[in-house]
Amino acid sequence: MNDKTHIVDDVTGHRRMRRNRKADWTRRLVQETRLTVDDLIWPVFVVPGTGITDPIPAMPGVNRMSVDRLVEAAREAADLGIPAIATFPNIEMHLRDETGSQALEANNLINQATAAVKKAVPNIGMITDVALDPFTSHGHDGILRGNDIVNDETVDHVVKAAILQADAGADIIAPSEMMDGRIGAIRRGLDAAGHQNVGIMSYATKFSSGFYGPYREAISTSGLLKGDKNSYYINPANGTEAVRDAALDVEEGADMLMVKPGLPYLDICWRLKEAFGLPTFAYQVSGEYTQIKAAAMQGWIDGDRVMMETLLCFKRAGCDGILTYFAVEVARALAKGK
Repeated sequence: MNDKTHIVDDVTGHRRMRRNRKADWTRRLVQETRLTVDDLIWPVFVVPGTGITDPIPAMPGVNRMSVDRLVEAAREAADLGIPAIATFPNIEMHLRDETGSQALEANNLINQATAAVKKAVPNIGMITDVALDPFTSHGHDGILRGNDIVNDETVDHVVKAAILQADAGADIIAPSEMMDGRIGAIRRGLDAAGHQNVGIMSYATKFSSGFYGPYREAISTSGLLKGDKNSYYINPANGTEAVRDAALDVEEGADMLMVKPGLPYLDICWRLKEAFGLPTFAYQVSGEYTQIKAAAMQGWIDGDRVMMETLLCFKRAGCDGILTYFAVEVARALAKGK
């Protein structure tokens, strides 16, 4: 027999990685990570009024919606199989004050949205944020006293707000204001109010990032912010601190962990999943979304391909799901088998 061994066979020891890549069917057969509609959480922005669908200039394809339009959007999301939406309110400026007191109104905008969606679309999950930045006149996530964001008073505030959100029908409370002790305090408050079945998705590692700009436009806080948020958000340079922060949230009773932003912090996603084994989520934030959309609109990248690739990367990094403004777009693509 004529020996057809090639020098490549000698070099590789007859191991060739491309054998499993040679055809579409083999590539599908050995694919390690998959993205499904079950991995998607859709962040949405709510405004007062009726019949409103207001495009956000910095986030092409994303709209602020009045509650009635949100109900319609939630129904579409549920029909596509998206498990949950996460709501963020943009309230009137005259309702914002130094302490974010509107967060403690039982019938505030975020609670109206929760109640309306749960009544109309009971099979979709509602995830609500108790940070105060949509409600404060200074744009901070907590209560500002002088030049300080006061920790304990803010925690008292968000516990009360969390209970009201649970009363309105929230399934998961997702506190993002990064105050010390908030997870344990919210857990105790929810349980005392009879909301033992309401979960907590902790923004366990929320970094002081430059990727949040378009979001702040979406909730109209970009022109309000006094100073920065470095005294309570995590330094992007500090991975070990982020893990320690998450560990405290786990001890305090968090049911799920979140990494925010997402793609620049894939290492943190992996470390949290490996360290704690809790359901772990990434938030593909507004700046990440806008970069992809803007480059695609210029024809510089294949937007659909990059969209799917980034979400798959979160899964590969150990995430159980992703909060993404692409959720509906991705769900439609997946339904078509793309």
